[in-house]
Amino acid sequence: MNGAASAAPGAPPGRPAAPVPAALRPAEQRALTAIGAELRRVIRYDDESVVHERWLMQRYDSGRYPTLGDARRATVATAWHEAGHAVAALTLGARFSSASIRPGRDTEGRVHGIRGTGDLAFVIDAAGQIAERLRAWTLLGDDRLREWLPAWRGDGGDARRFRAAIRPRFGSDEFAAWRYSESLLAPERLKIRQVARALLVHPRHIPHAVVAALSADC
Repeated sequence: MNGAASAAPGAPPGRPAAPVPAALRPAEQRALTAIGAELRRVIRYDDESVVHERWLMQRYDSGRYPTLGDARRATVATAWHEAGHAVAALTLGARFSSASIRPGRDTEGRVHGIRGTGDLAFVIDAAGQIAERLRAWTLLGDDRLREWLPAWRGDGGDARRFRAAIRPRFGSDEFAAWRYSESLLAPERLKIRQVARALLVHPRHIPHAVVAALSADC
């Protein structure tokens, strides 16, 4: 990690305890088995090579991307982004219904129905951007992060929610809250990668229990 700082005063000691994955229903077990088999089949391929045609063509046919290569790269970025949100939720013991990289009118993907985040919800809000940078090991140094944070806007509402959610623990100190979020998520990079690749190869949404099982397998 380039220039990461330790957790700010007032941050809780240690790491939140992630819950033990619940037993899978039969349909969830079938989905987990299918995803696991596909991940093993493509283990030697890079992320761009494993993008399911459904996700690729939805983006390309939308007209937002001039080439298939652009659409493929955007799909991979979205998968890491949403995997970041999902793994952050699991790390905090929060629940969600499912994760998907299905593009919509206003979003490229979504982790649906997140709840039970407590006063660490800001970690989940930051997790999409952090996960995208973890993909290439490009976490920002202190000066660049202080320059970038004020310019962070939109992002599907993540920026607005992050700034609102940090107040109980960090007040207006976005830098300290961001570094705290990185300190929780950087050790989970392999889990984020596993979930991102699962989102890329599976042509449907992935239920919470399946995401949790995939994450726990790392």
